[in-house]
Amino acid sequence: MNDSGSNPFAAVDAGPVPSDETDFGHAPDHPAAAEHPSVEALRARFGEGVLRHEVCAGDEHVVYVDPAQNAEILGWLKTDPDQHYDHLADVTAVDYGGGRPIQVVYQLWSIPHKRALRVKCELALTELEIESVAPLWRTADWLEREVYDLFGVVFSGHPDLRRILMPETYAEGHPLRKDFPLRGRFSRAEQTRRALTQDPGDYYFPAEMGDREPQLVEAEDADDELEGVSHGD
Repeated sequence: MNDSGSNPFAAVDAGPVPSDETDFGHAPDHPAAAEHPSVEALRARFGEGVLRHEVCAGDEHVVYVDPAQNAEILGWLKTDPDQHYDHLADVTAVDYGGGRPIQVVYQLWSIPHKRALRVKCELALTELEIESVAPLWRTADWLEREVYDLFGVVFSGHPDLRRILMPETYAEGHPLRKDFPLRGRFSRAEQTRRALTQDPGDYYFPAEMGDREPQLVEAEDADDELEGVSHGD
């Protein structure tokens, strides 16, 4: 039984427990690399920009690339006809704690070629900035904002980088970081005081409404036609 004295959060205050692995996540290249055509194509095109390759969960191919080349490499994966990763399924991040780099993760799908690829970039805790891929995939817009909000990764070139889940005035940091204390950075009383000073009206803004979307007009026309048929017109 762990004797934490009178402080029930002693384990939290002590910080993350280092992994037993001395070089976490840095496994040698997997021999199945040749089984995924995009892995060999990436190496041939970008050389040392492709740092290593792994296979996890049985058949998930993961490629680690140089963060300084992320937009260039991901752009090539999208636009090259032999790759054509036209669907960005997710942008997320992983913090393993213990001072290790934060991993920015891109999950890609090539619908025409019927294959998937996961691309990762490792960022030192003192250099949490990487180029946005929102210009490549519109889906990256909100996904990158979520990573920024919860992990503190800055996506340079993002069209509207701001918090998306936590309020703009949230001053406690980034909740999914391993160095974020489980009980928060402020006392419950201080959290309540800050919440009570918020004006809900600050989070509402007027939006100008333009013409109706064409598909809505078409749907209404279709409904009118169906109604006429149902009445025998």
